[in-house]
Amino acid sequence: MFNTARLQVVLEIARHGTIVAAAEQLRLSPSAVSHQLATLEQEAGVALVDRGPRSLRLTVAGQRLADYAQQIIDLMSAARDELSAHGEGRRGLLRIGFFATAGTELLPRALSSFTADHPQVELALILGQPSELLPRLNQGELDLVVVFDHPLSPAAEIPPATVSPLMVDPQLVVLPAGHPLAGRRLRLSDLADEPWITTLGVQGEVSVLELAARAEGFQPRIRCRSDHYEVVLGLVRAGVGVALVPSLGLRDPGEVAVQPLDHANLHREIGVALRPGNPNPVVGSFVDRLTDAASGLSQALSERWPRVPASRPTVVPHRRSSPTAVRSAPDGNAATTA
Repeated sequence: MFNTARLQVVLEIARHGTIVAAAEQLRLSPSAVSHQLATLEQEAGVALVDRGPRSLRLTVAGQRLADYAQQIIDLMSAARDELSAHGEGRRGLLRIGFFATAGTELLPRALSSFTADHPQVELALILGQPSELLPRLNQGELDLVVVFDHPLSPAAEIPPATVSPLMVDPQLVVLPAGHPLAGRRLRLSDLADEPWITTLGVQGEVSVLELAARAEGFQPRIRCRSDHYEVVLGLVRAGVGVALVPSLGLRDPGEVAVQPLDHANLHREIGVALRPGNPNPVVGSFVDRLTDAASGLSQALSERWPRVPASRPTVVPHRRSSPTAVRSAPDGNAATTA
């Protein structure tokens, strides 16, 4: 196998025409260059130079080897540059799992900033429920997962993934436009007599609404359970009932009344799940952008829905647990209530 240093010798001889000039370019002694050339000829089994009294020139075989040497050196230079870019996080592949409502504003905000500064990083965006995505994170198929959890229905741990907090996503009450309670400061118990549109349960059949209502001393009258916020909002808009919807699911609610509730546990804790020891150098940079996006979005939500306090990542307790699973829609697609 040819040594790349010796290939560089024949390439410099091709460029400069003498051993002395090649030695100067390589910062070697002429005798060292002559020795390298003789060793290369022995390895090749053919004469590489035609030695004259005052100069030398490459043989046909020597010129062909010089051509190959140039290609090899170019490839090695390109490999060094690309590996350096990978090591510095300027190139690579980032595989992100996320739930549906994280893909409406939170993730796009982070990706907009990230892709502008990392145009050569390829992205693989995987939509699904946290319970589906976290095992893939642990198996090395994903680099990070944007996740959620409910204080009223916490999920079981799925180690070794760890979750760092990003923001709090308040559950807001959605009422038909013109509802008598619209515009008032409400407690959940104020809505005890209302018909409800709710989602399927997070851990089993009992929804977060039902868990919260039981703690308030009433059983909500449920008219419909839907895994899609579009369906929930459409039914509320039609006057069928009232609903609890997280603020990330209310970007364009339409003709309904939206307002916060006085309740300490009606919110989702949004975080980013990471796999300890992941060697991908791109992850840290994206998590920084995701954290900034969550902070900005929290402030935007507080302005969009007055009296919703701006939430900071520091108020979310650190959890090793995975976010809760939300049942997929009957057609097998990820449920848009996530």
